[in-house]
Amino acid sequence: MAESKHSYEKWYKIIGSYEKSFKRWEGRADKILKRYRDDSRTQNNPNARFNILYSNVQTVTPAIFARLPRPDVSRRFRDNDPVGRVASMMLERALDYELEHYTDYKSAMSSAVFDRMIGGRGTAWVRYEPHIVAEQTPTLGMPEDGVQVTEDIDEADESQHGLEVESQERIEYECAPVDYVHWRDFGHTVARTWEEVTAVWRKVYMNRDALVERFGEELGYQIPLDTTPQDSKTYAHQQDMNSQALIYEIWDKETGMALWVSKSMGKILDERDDPLQLENFWPCPKPLYANLTTENLEPIPDFVMYQDQAKELDTLADRIDGLINALKVRGVYDASAPELARLFSEGENNSLIPVKNWMAFAEKQGMKGAIDLVDIAPIAQALTYAYQAMDQVKSRIYEIMGIADIQRGQTDPNETLGAQIIKSNNASGRLKNMQHAVVDFATTLLCIKAQIICNHFTEETILKISGADQLSEQDKMLVPQALELLKNESAKNFRI
Repeated sequence: MAESKHSYEKWYKIIGSYEKSFKRWEGRADKILKRYRDDSRTQNNPNARFNILYSNVQTVTPAIFARLPRPDVSRRFRDNDPVGRVASMMLERALDYELEHYTDYKSAMSSAVFDRMIGGRGTAWVRYEPHIVAEQTPTLGMPEDGVQVTEDIDEADESQHGLEVESQERIEYECAPVDYVHWRDFGHTVARTWEEVTAVWRKVYMNRDALVERFGEELGYQIPLDTTPQDSKTYAHQQDMNSQALIYEIWDKETGMALWVSKSMGKILDERDDPLQLENFWPCPKPLYANLTTENLEPIPDFVMYQDQAKELDTLADRIDGLINALKVRGVYDASAPELARLFSEGENNSLIPVKNWMAFAEKQGMKGAIDLVDIAPIAQALTYAYQAMDQVKSRIYEIMGIADIQRGQTDPNETLGAQIIKSNNASGRLKNMQHAVVDFATTLLCIKAQIICNHFTEETILKISGADQLSEQDKMLVPQALELLKNESAKNFRI
């Protein structure tokens, strides 16, 4: 017990150190998310704003993640090995089945990319999930006299002649789901680079039934339900959210152990030795990071790079809104001719408004002497300058982000094809790093999935989801050897 308590204190300090180090980043990410949602509108903010953050996120996201990847599995060294070829084919078909029949991978990828564009870090987590069902099979028990003759037992009297029912468990189906991990719920040991990180964890919110199923009845009923997935002020008014237990799932690479910790109870709930047996141990890839330095792993969101320009856009948007409101026909008229008040409210095409005492009205130079309108030319000119200034600020933002006008669907008809190709290549070059990061993230998730399939899926499941019965007769003969190869090599000698 003393050793367990000491281990809990160690992880309590490690988690606390991470929360202290990344507190500023979490606050910054929360502000950027509120700006993306334009939450200030709900606070009766009268100022007009230009949401350039929403525009950039919606422009860049399809450029770096447009569709799901298709699994492509081959032998790492592409040897002329028929068994390896069949094994690669089966693993590729199994991965394709997982992606097609479960939407968790697409959802996790989309959410991780969104978190990368907003806060600067997106994370996902892979699990092994077997679904076990119990089956009851009748077995003949031994009579009291120790002698049993099967032929003498009548089917109607089986229960009276020692027939017992034995319960057996079998795997109905199994899968390797990908969980999206919210940017607030992920953590790791504080380090300068990802290669120096020794442990990762995520927050898991569990209700009472899940606690009992995972940790047993004795421990499951002791864990307090004292938290919710969102503890921010934004969701404080939602009284219908049921409280849950917060469990830290920690994977320590140094010891090769996975731990489940409850801060509310102040103890380690469970410890397991390398549960998934993965090549890199962790069930999660390196997170999708926005902008990193070699000082720490605190990402710098893209919005921070052009936040000053975004503030200028908001100022210009508010000025333009005020100028548009001022761009109205206003003026004064001679009170001795009240009919003039009807000139702009009732006057229609080819309609005349009568004026009393026309001679006196004409002596005062008529309309020119009785009405004086405000000159809106300076206002219109100021509005034009404001629009031009806004375009210049947006150009600076697009230059910082690397979003050329060709990426936004805008082009100059006077430009040559060569000029447009140059701008398109420049834009793709600036976005290439983002695209490569997303590709590496998606590929690592597939590699973890493949290793879980090879390490933990039963042979029957692999045969079923890979459609082995639909292979050619020549390949079917190699299926047993291919299964053995997958189980022994655990996908580490395959290229995905």
